[in-house]
Amino acid sequence: MSDHGRMHLPGPDVAEGSTSGPEASRPPAGQQHRYPRVTSFRTRRTTLSAAQQATWNRLWPEIGMQARDGDVPAPLVDTDAWFGRSAPVVVEIGCGAGTSTLAMAKAEPDLDVVAVEVYRRGLAQLLSGIEREGVPNIRLVRGDGVDVLQHMFGPGSLTGVRVFFPDPWPKARHHKRRLLQPATVALIADRLRPGGVLHAATDHAGYAEQIAEVGDAEPRLRRVNPSDALPISVERPVTKYEGKAQHAGSAVAELLWERT
Repeated sequence: MSDHGRMHLPGPDVAEGSTSGPEASRPPAGQQHRYPRVTSFRTRRTTLSAAQQATWNRLWPEIGMQARDGDVPAPLVDTDAWFGRSAPVVVEIGCGAGTSTLAMAKAEPDLDVVAVEVYRRGLAQLLSGIEREGVPNIRLVRGDGVDVLQHMFGPGSLTGVRVFFPDPWPKARHHKRRLLQPATVALIADRLRPGGVLHAATDHAGYAEQIAEVGDAEPRLRRVNPSDALPISVERPVTKYEGKAQHAGSAVAELLWERT
């Protein structure tokens, strides 16, 4: 399954925990160890090649950021200072290796894109692509997507939030691990400016139904169509993962809402 949409707290190589909604992101004091956080990712060790590590060492200090320093969340991001300009900001949660991130940022040079990912290897691949293709309007955050939205961006600060192919957790007992739960969608709606867009995509029919239900139930969101006049592009490149899904007969659902 794709890495898209899987979140975790940053660590050397191993995911340590993630939320499936903002109400779960801050357990009451003293209960952090009694009630482990529900995760929306699968734990996996990652290593970088020598070339990837060299690229990481060179670029990460300038265009990368950790969502947390131990138990301390990162503060609000000054995107104007980070990007060196004032522009509409789009957050992509679970960018994977950054295939869509890179292509869409190149096609929309007037937008600033913050790519959030769990796995260091995926971020390293995106860093390599940014350097290779000279794309200046992408910044990277390693950490939990809900953490990032909660602590690093204020209400009404985003023009778009993208969530492409989050882990569907297909077994019923694992549905609580899905990223796009009502509380998370409510948080996204809060962070979007009026007219801002939530764009989700999945090839899992059951998850598509849940996402549609949750998005339609959020009172601050209104369903829109790809053909509508929107402040961000909704044209995605077909990734290797998506191509495999289509070859296997899985239809891809594109789900779009506008912040009212």
